[in-house]
Amino acid sequence: MIIDSIKLENFRNYPSLKLKFDSGTNIFYGDNAQGKTNILESVYVCGTTKSHRSSKDREMIRFEQEESHIRMKIIRGGSPVKIDMHLRKNKTKGIAINGVPIRKASELFGVANFVFFSPEDLNIIKNGPGERRRFVDMELCQLSRVYMHNLANYNKIVNQRNKLLKEIGFRPDFMDTLDIWDMQMVEYGRKVIEERAVFISRLNEIMREIHGKLSGNREEILVTYDANVQAEAFEETLRRNRDRDLKFKVSLIGPHRDDIGFQIKHVDIRKFGSQGQQRTAALALKLSEIELVRQELGDTPILLLDDVLSELDSHRQGYLLDSIHDIQTLITCTGLDDFVENRFQINKVFHVVDGKVLE
Repeated sequence: MIIDSIKLENFRNYPSLKLKFDSGTNIFYGDNAQGKTNILESVYVCGTTKSHRSSKDREMIRFEQEESHIRMKIIRGGSPVKIDMHLRKNKTKGIAINGVPIRKASELFGVANFVFFSPEDLNIIKNGPGERRRFVDMELCQLSRVYMHNLANYNKIVNQRNKLLKEIGFRPDFMDTLDIWDMQMVEYGRKVIEERAVFISRLNEIMREIHGKLSGNREEILVTYDANVQAEAFEETLRRNRDRDLKFKVSLIGPHRDDIGFQIKHVDIRKFGSQGQQRTAALALKLSEIELVRQELGDTPILLLDDVLSELDSHRQGYLLDSIHDIQTLITCTGLDDFVENRFQINKVFHVVDGKVLE
């Protein structure tokens, strides 16, 4: 799986841009605030409908413009696939695959697979559980349309239930409808929990091996699924906590409060690990994403590295670069020294200067 080309119109600081990529390593270098990350963001948005920055559509449209277009051509299994994305300030985004409009943005998931790695991801281990849940959900949604369907339904139900919990304070007669939402919440929540459990079990196996190599086999990591509630106990636990939910007017039980645990020698490195341990675990986590896609789909994802090398020491830099030699990679950086020093093969170089890209 590779990206062949991309064309931008009024995206971020680019009025117009057309790029053709190499199937190997593509380097975008230049000073900060020139537009390097915007190129990676456009690729990720066009492939997943979401920005890695959690930006809204209107924020990605060029200043004083009303709309933006991203057109990307990927090659999957030897066949071309064209994705057209239309971002509009005051409307939902429009998406077409091979010229055919799709009704739901979720239909785009799985057409291409991406792994995005930025300096912020190095903090995923020590930051809050929301970021770790997002990691699991983004990866599972790219790998499984069934999971994406179940998660979307579960999230909608939780939102509706939370609204109802607030309304019941003013309209006690609405209490009778709570059972209906609880039944649906349990139905979809159990499926989400079960699929996450399988995913994290597989992630643990892959990450343990990668982490061992990164740490010189000096440390062994254990990845655990810290489920807020077990699937088989969800219905009963939700019922027992209803009074508490009504008091706080929010759903306090369910997979929307899950987390992933990381332990080394029985120590929770989320709270008590050194910065080196946390960064090594974060790098191993991202590299595990690549291997999961390989195993699940028999293909490699497209890797987007946003100025990560400058945040890693020489050992971790070397391991990362050695691990991606057979993957199409788009890398942003301020200079080429790290690649020269590591004798890393560069297939194509783009120099980014103030919204212009020079090959």
